[in-house]
Amino acid sequence: MSAPPRLQIASGKVVMTGEWTLAALLPEIRQLQDELAAGGRADLAWDLSAVERLDSAAAVLLWRTWHEGWPAALDVSESCRHALERVAAVPVTTDSGKEAGPGLIERIGYSVLGLVDNGRGLVTLYGQMLLDLWYLIRRPSEMPWKEIAANIYKAGALALPVTGLVGFLIGVTISYLSALQLRNVGADLFIINILGISIIRELGPVLVAVLVAGRSGSAMTAQIGVMRVTEEIDALSAMGISRSIRVILPKLLALTVVMPLLVLWASAIALIGGMLSAMLQLDISLIYFVENLQRAVPVANLVIGLVKGLVFGFIIAWVACHFGLRVKPNTESLSANTTTSVVTAITLVILVDAVFAIATRNMGIPQL
Repeated sequence: MSAPPRLQIASGKVVMTGEWTLAALLPEIRQLQDELAAGGRADLAWDLSAVERLDSAAAVLLWRTWHEGWPAALDVSESCRHALERVAAVPVTTDSGKEAGPGLIERIGYSVLGLVDNGRGLVTLYGQMLLDLWYLIRRPSEMPWKEIAANIYKAGALALPVTGLVGFLIGVTISYLSALQLRNVGADLFIINILGISIIRELGPVLVAVLVAGRSGSAMTAQIGVMRVTEEIDALSAMGISRSIRVILPKLLALTVVMPLLVLWASAIALIGGMLSAMLQLDISLIYFVENLQRAVPVANLVIGLVKGLVFGFIIAWVACHFGLRVKPNTESLSANTTTSVVTAITLVILVDAVFAIATRNMGIPQL
């Protein structure tokens, strides 16, 4: 049976005996720590020759007692010395040694550098898409029709219920709240102008873009990110298959094509909801509403709304594919890039919508 760990301090010398292992130290750890703290100084001579066994736990205890430095004199066996050297080789971090976090200027600098890096990546992806389109124009037989059709179905057909429901509720809400105010000033008929301009020109495209960014955009980023994590993207390159033509381009083309159709669908459902609410609140018949809608809302507003949908669809797919390709092979990166993709896409959609509002301020506004 092994002897318990013992410590003797006499005549400027510390003598250790017994088995210094974690299992042996636990019953007497408090007493040994007090003895080491009281007299175990690194400037004394240490005799560990009688130590039967020294594991890493005891080595750490001694190393901390010596204040992370070797004592002035040390008599130790070869096996015990190896245990102490392994502990000495590990860098010790303390609270005082922690580096301070980046300051305000550094955080701003990191944000700017990240913005520049993402901008460069987006431009590179856009250029690659143009090269792929030119390649497919010259070789139409290699057009990925199946992939494009699959993405149109996922991003378009499956999104019809949610966009229709939200559009209907938005139309009812706007019509109801507008009717409450218009009735007070005797301008009931202007609800047609309000609903037509706001839904067809602004709310329809922006609402659908936000829904698609949260639904289809996040799904695209997650799908490409999972392919990065599972190394499917690298496998395509190894087999000589273009990842941009088979994975990226179908998503860009599909969402660019399907977004104007979703905008048209959601705007129509929203107008139906607004008409029903106006009929119940202001007693405006459906036939009168439809007939005056054509005069109150010029066709230019519909064109602007559809063009917005086209641009928004491209932006959402563009951003989603970019952040999907930036995913690193870990789940944390996947979730972070998916979230960033949705936030960035919605932000860009709102910025581009503001640019559209300024550029088309003199178009499609009826003169009373």
